[in-house]
Amino acid sequence: MSFRTTPPVDYVEDVSPGRGTLPPRAWYASSDAKSLSLNGSWRLRLSATAGAEDDSFAAEGYDAGDWAEVTVPGHWVLQGDGAFGSPIYTNHLYPFPVDPPRVPTENPTGDHLRVFDLPEDWPALDEGGAVLRFDGVESCARVWLNGTELGEFKGSRLPHEFAVGELLKPAGNVLAVRVHQWSAGSYLEDQDQWWLPGIFRDVTLLHRPAGSVGDFFVHASYDHTTGEGTLCVDSDVDGRVSVPALDIDVATGEPVTVPVEPWSAETPRLYDGELITAGERVPLRIGFRTVALEDGLIKVNGRAILFKGVNRHEWHPEKGRALDLETMREDVLLMKRHNLNAVRTSHYPPHPAFLDLCDEYGLWVIDECDLETHGFTEQAWRDNPVDDDRWTPALLDRAARMVERDKNHPSIVFWSLGNEAGTGRGLTAMAEWIHGRDPERLVHYEGDINCRDTDVYSRMYAFHDEVDRIGQRLDGGTHKRRELPFIQCEYGHAMGNGPGGLADYQELFEKYDRLQGGFIWEWIDHGIKHPELGYAYGGDFGEELHDGNFVCDGLIFPDRRPSPGLVEYKKVIEPVRIEGDGADGTVRVTNKYDFADLSALAFEWAYQVDGETVEAGALSVPNLAPGESADVKLPEPPAHEPSGETQWTVRALLAADTAWGLKDHVVAWGQVPVHARRSPAVTASVRPTASERLITLGPASLDARTGALTAIGGVEVTAPRLDVWRAPTDNDDGAEWQTDTRYGMLWRKYGLHRMRHRLDAVELSDDALTVRTRVAPAAWEFGLATVYRWTSDGERLKLTVSVTPDGDWTVPLPRLGIRFGLAQADRVRWFGGGPGEAYPDTRLASMVSRWQATVDELQTPYLRPQENGARADVRWVELGGLRIEGDPEFWFSARRWTNEQLDAARHLTDLTPGETVWVNLDHGQHGIGSQSCGPGPLPQYYLRAEPAEFSFVFSTTR
Repeated sequence: MSFRTTPPVDYVEDVSPGRGTLPPRAWYASSDAKSLSLNGSWRLRLSATAGAEDDSFAAEGYDAGDWAEVTVPGHWVLQGDGAFGSPIYTNHLYPFPVDPPRVPTENPTGDHLRVFDLPEDWPALDEGGAVLRFDGVESCARVWLNGTELGEFKGSRLPHEFAVGELLKPAGNVLAVRVHQWSAGSYLEDQDQWWLPGIFRDVTLLHRPAGSVGDFFVHASYDHTTGEGTLCVDSDVDGRVSVPALDIDVATGEPVTVPVEPWSAETPRLYDGELITAGERVPLRIGFRTVALEDGLIKVNGRAILFKGVNRHEWHPEKGRALDLETMREDVLLMKRHNLNAVRTSHYPPHPAFLDLCDEYGLWVIDECDLETHGFTEQAWRDNPVDDDRWTPALLDRAARMVERDKNHPSIVFWSLGNEAGTGRGLTAMAEWIHGRDPERLVHYEGDINCRDTDVYSRMYAFHDEVDRIGQRLDGGTHKRRELPFIQCEYGHAMGNGPGGLADYQELFEKYDRLQGGFIWEWIDHGIKHPELGYAYGGDFGEELHDGNFVCDGLIFPDRRPSPGLVEYKKVIEPVRIEGDGADGTVRVTNKYDFADLSALAFEWAYQVDGETVEAGALSVPNLAPGESADVKLPEPPAHEPSGETQWTVRALLAADTAWGLKDHVVAWGQVPVHARRSPAVTASVRPTASERLITLGPASLDARTGALTAIGGVEVTAPRLDVWRAPTDNDDGAEWQTDTRYGMLWRKYGLHRMRHRLDAVELSDDALTVRTRVAPAAWEFGLATVYRWTSDGERLKLTVSVTPDGDWTVPLPRLGIRFGLAQADRVRWFGGGPGEAYPDTRLASMVSRWQATVDELQTPYLRPQENGARADVRWVELGGLRIEGDPEFWFSARRWTNEQLDAARHLTDLTPGETVWVNLDHGQHGIGSQSCGPGPLPQYYLRAEPAEFSFVFSTTR
């Protein structure tokens, strides 16, 4: 009898971080020592289990000619058109049985091979050593070079290095890496993301000359009282530190104090320097700044800071977490151009080059450890690794690899222990180690509710009223917690249409010193490019467990186009406030920066009549210091027709090109009304006439039996009638764990998506046609008594809609207005809010002006289709040959599918344009809120079922 044994795979389920790797050290992008990138095309053999193959593939001379090819950095499940398996998305559920540290036998394992030669200019092999560096491998890797096993490691988003100098040869080096999708480390990496195995960050061979740089720590503090910075570079290898711009040339370990310009996110001053040892020269980019917890506040360089931040997972719609430098730069530039000043690296350290960009362009950073055990909530946190001493070495290893790699970045002001990992002794051990290793920064962890181990009280998705209480220090908790500053490490869940309520949060942040801002969840929608679905999300790959489109919750779309949520956030957090009422001819300008004055900005004014600029010019604004305000005199308004609506628009622009934006980039703006709009008036001077089938009223034709409008001046329409339904947003539907009212579900329960229209009467009088109806859902006793009153002056047609609720309405309405269809419409012009969509609690960025777009351009391409595209504060709109004026102002939207079709679609590719353009003219909209993971709309943004009357005036433009 014969049998085959499989190689041991015990290391996969070992709770230790691994073996054979070098101690962690500071990362740097370059030096004068040689390096060789091993990125590129690798050979791949995929197995279904961890022990399916022996390790013979690692030997020299192994023939892998029939293996597949993949690109490194990369994830094998995103390559090969599905031949290598599929992505899996879960929010917090582990996609395998919870039995720590055991993992399933079905454990996709990728054997990777790369054969490489050393470059001709590589130093002689007896001159120094060499290090093989992996910057990120998910989730467990075992490594061989030229047939010799180097070791194995876990910690997917962390660097690992091996000493390989004695194993190298000039040509034909064989690098073999076995990567397991599941390991004991997977229990520590349950981070609300796609599970994507592979070598997804750089692989690099580094020459280490004799006397080369080892680990080093750049200490660069700033004394705001003297304007001096103190530099001291601790180094494992003795050497010198040179900073020419500061005339510094000192030995490592020797402090030196000189006058400097400090580093901040607003003024990211970096000094170029060098660390010079006997064998290597390493470039340094030094930022002087001091982080402290003083007076119960987070202070940098002596000033309290306000985080206007975002959480950022690494993402590319085709490459997953394998990001190139230019994609990372694009992220940082978008953040800066939208007034963000901070990033939380959810929920792991990013590619180190991203932190270089944060240093360069200026962003505060909370650097978060590669740790989350959220799936243990399903077991009431039983067996949670962070409270199990067996796992503590792995936790400390992860903390050390983060801190040691990233410690020389001035942008980092907080180390975060991780995310949603409960509480336990392991976290305390991490906090103690970090505090001891780097007392010059603060420690964050949201799950430490009593702030035993942390330097800040941090919460997720606290509702506005609770944040208000926290600001007043009325929240209770331990004495230590009550004395600490507060941040929302996650708020404003940017899933689908929204988030709403950001302006209300910002008002609280600015009202109370204790509240030091927060971080929107999150930066980018994590849709995966798909040939049939456009972008795929959870469940689109047949996962047995998934959390649907909860992975699509970003301020930018997967292709990195800004969403309306990002545009709104830019306005909410703009660093200059411009406000006034126009009564006294002045505008108040306030500097909301923490450090910068206004010298980098230029101001301009525009005077507008009925939305059109009639005159514009430069505005002289004092160079205000942070926190200062000034009342600035506006010029005398130009002569204009007194009947027009008038306003001032004042903008703050970049005065010159900067590293992140071009001259004239708009940083902030404000509008000051002067003369209000006059409501449109139609004298009811034309009598309706009726025949057997037709009623004629001025330019209108209506059905004699139903009173339904069929045409206006030759423009055919599908009859307008009351509409209360919108395709529920992700925030309308709310998260499954929400205990608050989830209005999307209630709207469906009460049948608001299937309202019936009963005709009660069609009445003609001398000056009007009145149609009386009742609009109500089947199975319920409540409804809306709705009266349409049509009048005309011969050229224009006015519709007045009166709505009176009857019965017991216990829920707000999704929308209230009329909907009608047009056979032909493409170009749309309007005077009102724009250029993008706006809703009651997402309208701060809506600028009143004249705008135009196509019907298709009005749509917002949320990955899961839902209500979108409404323009707010509209005075009039023109489309399809009609001009429509509102009294009062209204919301309008237009799309080539019905709200019901929009509601039924799961992906954008499910929406097929029809021959009719459906137009909504809304008197009201329900707020958006953030209930996909947070609070719903505040009460002031509810659209309550109560008596309402509104009018529209129709005329033709042909």
